[in-house]
This record gives sequence, structure tokens and C-alpha cells, in this order.
Amino acid sequence: MHNSQHGPYEPRPAMPLTYEAQYKLVRCRINGVPVAKMVDVRASLTDFLRNDFQLTSVKKGCEVGECGACAVLINGKSFNSCIYLAIWAENKDIWTTEGLLLRDGSLSLVQEAFLQEAAVQCGFCTPGFIVSATEIIARKKPYTRQELRKELANHMCRCTGYENILRAVEKANNLANGFEPLEDHEVNVIRQEDKEEKIKY
Repeated sequence: MHNSQHGPYEPRPAMPLTYEAQYKLVRCRINGVPVAKMVDVRASLTDFLRNDFQLTSVKKGCEVGECGACAVLINGKSFNSCIYLAIWAENKDIWTTEGLLLRDGSLSLVQEAFLQEAAVQCGFCTPGFIVSATEIIARKKPYTRQELRKELANHMCRCTGYENILRAVEKANNLANGFEPLEDHEVNVIRQEDKEEKIKY
């Protein structure tokens, strides 16, 4: 008969659970700098960048790939680093928001656009948006406002500042690639009015 004293349920001596961390050497480029680092095979790219290289623009938000706060560029494409293992970064070219500054330390065109359009509120989501915007601009393709909404749909802004963010990305894309401003873009409409005022005087 099985009970708490006999059979499969009888008391057994405690067996300590042990785990030996497995590490692997990862070689990659981070913000243009070649690096080589031993990393726990279970570690996410988010933790790798934040803990080993102090790149704190890579935010820890949802940690399930939903909010976009941890976005980084990997070989030119935006990825949520929280669901990307650090060991997958082998031989990859990784860029965070810190690396997007110009050589003289000044802000990039995208970062300037975010300031000019008041697209920065609490700032937690901003680095992820800037990373994805950088990828969008690099495609050298004109986008409508609705297309940009879809492109940035994997990012969450808890301050609900989406309209300003969309204006900033659209403005940066137009300026960087020399596209004609879309007439239905509020900022560009103001620019057109400014031109008309100059003509009057």
C-alpha cells in the first residue's frame, strides 16, 4: 500500500540542485568596436549589452519582445534584444543608440528630429524608436504616415506620444533622403505656409 511512509511518496534524502553555468566566447562588433567576451549561453543580448558594456540605452521593458524598448540594430535590422540570445551575436554588427551619435559627439539627424518635434517625454521608449527609425531611413524609401504607423507598431509608448514620434520619423526620413514633404504632414504644411509668407514680403 502506498502512503506517506512507503512507496513512491516515502520521504527521501534532500538532493541539492546544482547548475554549472555554461559560457561561450562571443566575438562581434558593438557600435563599430570589435569585442570578444565570455557570456552565459542563457543570457539575452539585452543583458549582454547592459551588464557587460554598460549600454543602458537598451532598456529592459516587457522582456518578451512586445514593447520595443530594447531594440538594437543587428546587421542593419532592428531586433528586440530581450528575445535574442547573446551567443547569436557571433560575428554580428550591433548598434545601440549610444553608437548613433556623430563622430564629434553631436546628435544624429534622427535624434535631432525627436527633439525638434517634442517626441521625447519620459524617454524610456525613445532609444528603441530611434533605432527602428534609423533602419527605416537607411532604406531610402518614402513612407506615408499610415505606413510609418505599421513600421513602428512593435513599439509601445506609455506616455502616448505617438503623433509626435511619427512626425519626427517622417521629418528625419524626408530630410535625410531628400523626399518632397507630404502635404498632409502638419509640420510640412507649416513649412509651406512659411514659404508663402516669404513670398509676400
